[in-house]
Amino acid sequence: MKEFSSSTEYKPVIGFEIHVQLATKSKMFSPAPNDPDEKEPNTNIDEIVTGQPGTLPVANKEAIRLSALVGLALNCTIDEFSKFDRKHYFYPDLPKGYQISQYDQPISRDGYLDININGKIKRIGITRAHLEEDAGKNVHPEGLPYSLVDYNRAGAPLLEIVTEPDIESAEEGRIFLQELRNIIRYLGASDADMEKGTMRCEPNISVRKPGEKGLPKYKVEVKNINSFKFAEAAINYEIERHIEMLQKGETPRQVTMGWNEKDSCTVEQRSKEDAQDYRYMPEPDLPILQFTKEYLDKLRAEMPELPAQKRRRFSEEYGLPASDVENLLNWKELAFYFESVISEMDEWMAQEKGLDRNHLVKQAVNWCLGDFSALLNQKLINPQDSQISPENFAELLKLIQQGKISGSAAKQVFKVMFEKGGDPSNIVDDLGLHQVSDESSISSAIDKIISDNPKAAADYKAGQQKSFGFLVGQAMKELKGKGNPQVINELLKKKLN
Repeated sequence: MKEFSSSTEYKPVIGFEIHVQLATKSKMFSPAPNDPDEKEPNTNIDEIVTGQPGTLPVANKEAIRLSALVGLALNCTIDEFSKFDRKHYFYPDLPKGYQISQYDQPISRDGYLDININGKIKRIGITRAHLEEDAGKNVHPEGLPYSLVDYNRAGAPLLEIVTEPDIESAEEGRIFLQELRNIIRYLGASDADMEKGTMRCEPNISVRKPGEKGLPKYKVEVKNINSFKFAEAAINYEIERHIEMLQKGETPRQVTMGWNEKDSCTVEQRSKEDAQDYRYMPEPDLPILQFTKEYLDKLRAEMPELPAQKRRRFSEEYGLPASDVENLLNWKELAFYFESVISEMDEWMAQEKGLDRNHLVKQAVNWCLGDFSALLNQKLINPQDSQISPENFAELLKLIQQGKISGSAAKQVFKVMFEKGGDPSNIVDDLGLHQVSDESSISSAIDKIISDNPKAAADYKAGQQKSFGFLVGQAMKELKGKGNPQVINELLKKKLN
């Protein structure tokens, strides 16, 4: 869509509804397996999931615990009493004809999440976080005149998090979603994988006209977006669409939209429902939940270190730049692995002198975010599933700093470690990759390359610095790539000068 010169006068108003499938072994109200990776349709089902007559729901205790834990992490109020309700609507993926959800007494309410926008902290209000069961999935085979229903997802425990309309740009929305996902992952409440559908977001978007106060009288919801990239793109598209209509004197219709990934645009699906359309009523087959002070205190005591706390500690304790910290935090398992490597290094530093901790930490984060991440992504595994133990990882970095192997040799060793495992010192011995740091050997090699390349030596003495790099390369070649670069540089400069 085209840009509007006056678009800065219009103020986007954005809120989110986020659905998170909780990581429990069984469904929300039945013992059927809760496995989002199941590929065979209609496998994770039972009589309760499919709404057979005479069946009764039983609430999943672990789903309730995880929901309360997320609520506490989002600074929410958790009232003593909470209840389930029936939300009526008819659709093929909902076999009972209603969804067990929560209406006026959710588990969590009135919270907030702080996000960092260009160095400034912005607080996004959390209206509520309520627990419900997921619906099934409709499948529309291409070219066929009918649709199919897969109930594997039906009945899965789902936490719906609703924000206040405090977000003012697509970028803010993306940052909020990423921070929320990280919190949920660090809590162990869900893998919150948008591609797998265990986290889905639905932005509600409207735009204030110039000078308009309060909330606009309309909002448009974009349903079931499954990536941060698409969420940001859909919000930007809708903002520009609304501005174009408002500039023409039109008001966008209050509808539910879908995001068309192929054409990068939204498409209208249906009119947007209001609460009265669902005919809520208290769920008669489930008891009221009671959250005692003792129960909530126990949950608070179990709370792990959350991303905001880890972000601050990584910056202060390790002196890492913000970009490195964010990249580590966004991969929870890699962040924990990195700390294990540092812990191994600290043990060695207590015993050996001459090791530069700051340099080792920087090397550790560079290797974790570089070579290690690349290999892990190729295999689609997490750090703890690789054959490189944190102890061996740390030892390799120590060998590099001690000058026992070169950087290029370290990459060879690391690849062997990743493919077969093993101690890096033994691999260095097996491959004959020990770095030459002996000055007499390096001095002899330098004398030879100066003799063999008199013009390059003369050019360097005449002020052509690039000739020095050429001579360093020749020295490394003479030493078969095993020469210590620092010693080569020092001795070469000394001899040339």
